[in-house]
Amino acid sequence: MTQSDHVFTGLQPTAVWRHFATLCRIPRASKAEGPVRDALQSWAHGRGLATQVDEAGNLIIRKRACPSHEHAPGVVLQGHLDMVCQANNGTAHDFSRDPISPTLREGWLVADNTTLGADNGIGVALILAALDDDTLPHGPLEALLTVDEEAGMGGAQGLQPGTLEGRLMLNLDTEDWGEFYLGCAGGVDVNVSRPGTPATLPQGWETWSLTLAGLRGGHSGVDIHEERGNAIKLLVRVLRSLEHTQALRLAGLAGGTARNALPREARATFALPAGQRGALEIALATQQAELREALRGVDEGVTLTLAAATASELMSSADQALWLASLHAAPHGVRRRSLSVPGVVETSNNIGVVELGPHAGSCNFMVRSLLDSGSAALADEIVSLFALSGTAAEVSGHYPGWTPNPDSPLLARCQRVFARDFGQASCVKVIHAGLECGILGASHPGMDIVSFGPTIRGAHAPGERVEIASVGKAWQLLRAILTDIATR
Repeated sequence: MTQSDHVFTGLQPTAVWRHFATLCRIPRASKAEGPVRDALQSWAHGRGLATQVDEAGNLIIRKRACPSHEHAPGVVLQGHLDMVCQANNGTAHDFSRDPISPTLREGWLVADNTTLGADNGIGVALILAALDDDTLPHGPLEALLTVDEEAGMGGAQGLQPGTLEGRLMLNLDTEDWGEFYLGCAGGVDVNVSRPGTPATLPQGWETWSLTLAGLRGGHSGVDIHEERGNAIKLLVRVLRSLEHTQALRLAGLAGGTARNALPREARATFALPAGQRGALEIALATQQAELREALRGVDEGVTLTLAAATASELMSSADQALWLASLHAAPHGVRRRSLSVPGVVETSNNIGVVELGPHAGSCNFMVRSLLDSGSAALADEIVSLFALSGTAAEVSGHYPGWTPNPDSPLLARCQRVFARDFGQASCVKVIHAGLECGILGASHPGMDIVSFGPTIRGAHAPGERVEIASVGKAWQLLRAILTDIATR
């Protein structure tokens, strides 16, 4: 038990929140899901359920059909075990060992200073609750709990064809109650790296640290259309402006911590001739005001904070010019909106992580598109930009989009059950965020897939929250759909 477990007392449905509390206690960063997978496998064995861990590290749990429902269609319940690990600057949280500490606030479960892991912990909790429910009529069930979704879809990519027996799949990884998702963007990573040539710090120069913070951050797919600030792009903009009036020499720049999260903070270390602090503070005050005006209504809380620092080496003038110009010119945000799916972003890019220093520099771009040709073209633009300076850029980690099937029988069933049980029509959406459905559908041709879930806000950023009432509704809907499949 942790100190925050009391938060879950009295929350309904009890079965779902009990499992989510377990997930909050066990660290589950991408590529480090072993402890949570082992705990869930042990739990499944205790319930007499068959389990399998495949070569990719995914956990598959199988539950036999209820008596008299053996001939019902098999259903795969799918979610991912890992979570995006983000914390506010100054928050002492170690995601490799510390539990998540949520709190209740006005009908929401919230993690104030870290990500909550509702993406996709709530989906996993719903799946575990279904496996745990002996009163639920159901046919054969398979739970596919994948790993490494947030860092490259590695678990879904590694699932071997024919592993799953069910032909219907319910993905529980969406973030808007009342909506069924039927398609999503695919994506690809562009990783850029270049060795550096260090330079010595001129005698008599002063070293400064400049931190850009106060941005909202968020999910690089779900929130990209809101034009929120990207800390890396904004800090590069500030440094480029300072270069026009100051003899600025850069020692390093670091920003972002996850490829699929909008960077909230970035920090640069640089040197100036002694005695420039007054002029520097005036310039930064002007820059901060300009950024707040540019981001009014979206991210006007942006701050620029200057502090004394130390550095033994600097980046060479050539390296500094190359990196700042390239990052300033690099695309970020929405590239194109879909003409075939109104209101949906078709192609976008997020500069997610940058690490520059005297000896080397690297950065990551995550490109998304509803069209594989769209992500390939934008990725090639980024590669071409860096090729102008002879900088290596590698395209990797491609995963396909999920092509909508509006004639899906499973979708029709889900819509009918929703209308019957909730007295209103549901919405059908195609989203710009990446889901594993396209990958899993490719390895298991003919799989009929629909995605839904409760309402989650602020995924991939501190302050992530899930609406408690919508979790209860999602549980009611999941039980109703499984019962309908088993009995009709």
